[in-house]
Amino acid sequence: METIKWDTLSKEQQQMVEHQLETLRRGVVEIVPEEEFRDKLARSVVTGEPLRVKLGLDPSAPDIHIGHTVVLHKLRQFQELGHTVQLIIGDFTGRIGDPTGKSETRKQLSEADVQHNAATYKEQIFKILDSEKTEVHFNSSWLSPMTFSQVVELSAKLTVARMLERDDFTKRYQSGQPISIHEFFYPLMQGYDSVALKSDIELGGTDQKFNLLMGRTLQREYGTDAQVAMMLPLLEGLDGAQKMSKSLGNYIGINEPPQEIYGKSMSIPDELMVKYFELATDLSNSELDAIRRGLADGSAHPRDVKMRLARTLVRMYHGDEAAEQAEAHFKTVFQQGALPDEIEERTLSASELEEGNIKLIRLLVELGLQASNGEARRSIQQGAVRINQEKVSDPQADVAVKDGDIVQVGKRKFARIVLQ
Repeated sequence: METIKWDTLSKEQQQMVEHQLETLRRGVVEIVPEEEFRDKLARSVVTGEPLRVKLGLDPSAPDIHIGHTVVLHKLRQFQELGHTVQLIIGDFTGRIGDPTGKSETRKQLSEADVQHNAATYKEQIFKILDSEKTEVHFNSSWLSPMTFSQVVELSAKLTVARMLERDDFTKRYQSGQPISIHEFFYPLMQGYDSVALKSDIELGGTDQKFNLLMGRTLQREYGTDAQVAMMLPLLEGLDGAQKMSKSLGNYIGINEPPQEIYGKSMSIPDELMVKYFELATDLSNSELDAIRRGLADGSAHPRDVKMRLARTLVRMYHGDEAAEQAEAHFKTVFQQGALPDEIEERTLSASELEEGNIKLIRLLVELGLQASNGEARRSIQQGAVRINQEKVSDPQADVAVKDGDIVQVGKRKFARIVLQ
C-alpha cells in the first residue's frame, strides 16, 4: 500500500497524527517499526479509513485481572481515536496452547472448555472495549478449513532455526526437554490470523514479541502490507515482584467485589502506584503528570494517592457509588479498626458441631472464608483469624461457636454465623 509522505500532510493533519502518537505511545515498551506506525496513522488521517488493530486471545483462563487489562486499555485508546479493534478468540489455537514462557507442553483444551472460556472473556472484555467498534473473530473460521497442502505451504515459510530463536523453545531444546511439533504451529497460526484479517497493528505483552513479529513476517510472505507490532509491559502483581497471576495469588480481578478490589489495591507497593495509574486506569495524561509531580515534590501523600488509585479501579468496574462505599468501608475497617456495618451471613449446620465445638480450620472452610485446609492453616499461623474480634492463633484449636458469632480472616473477609 502506498505510503503517505509526511511533508504532504497539512499542518492540521500533522497535528492530528502527533496527537494520536502521543496518546498511543503512553506506557508502550516498543513499537516495531515506529516509523511505519507513524506512516499508518498518517494514511488513516488522510484517507479517513480506520486502522485494523488486532489482539489475539488464547482462551485458556476465563477470569480477567488488572494485568490483562493493560492491553485492553490501549485498544480502547485506539477505538476512541476512531480505529477498529479486531478481537480474535483463539478457539482453534486454544486447543494447542501458546507455550510462551512455559517449560513444558501445555495441556490441550477441549472444545467445550474453549467455548465456555471465550464466552466469559467477551462478557468481561466489553467492560473496557466499545462493542460497536470491536470485531469479534474466531480463528477456527479460517484455520479449520485449511487443507494439509496449505498447512505445508504455511510451514515452509519458516525454518526450524527461526523457531528456535524463541527463548522458551531454546531453553527447552538445550535442556533436553521435549518440544512437540504441533507447538511450532502456534506462532505460525497466530501470524496467519494477521494475514487472514489484513491487520495493520497487533498488540501484545513483551513476552509475545516473537509471535507478533511472526504476523509481520507472514504478511510479507503472502504479499500483503506488513503490520506494526506494539509491545506493552507486563504488570507486576501485589507482591511487587512477579507478573500478576491468579495462580500466584497476587492479582486483582475485575469481577471481584468492590471492597475486595479496593482493599487489594491498597496493598500495591508504593513504587508501583504510578505504573498502575499509567497502564491500568483511564486517567488522562495530564492527570497522570499531576500525580507524578505531587509524589515527586511531596505535595501528595502516597496514602492519598493510593486511595485515589483504589477508588479509580473500583469506579471503572463497578461505578461511582460502589467506589464511594468501598472507600467508606475501608476507612471504617482498616483505619478505625471497627467491624463493617454489613457482614454477610453464612449458615453452619449444628450437626457439624460436637458439643458446640468445631475445629477452627474446618470452620473457616465451611464458612467459605478459606478455599482449603492448607490455606486456613496458613492464615491462622499468620495471625489473620479472629472470632468476635479476638485473635485465634492455634491451628489445632477446637472453638465453641454460637449463633451470631463473627469470624474474620485478614482485613477483608467477614462472616456472621447462622446456626441451623
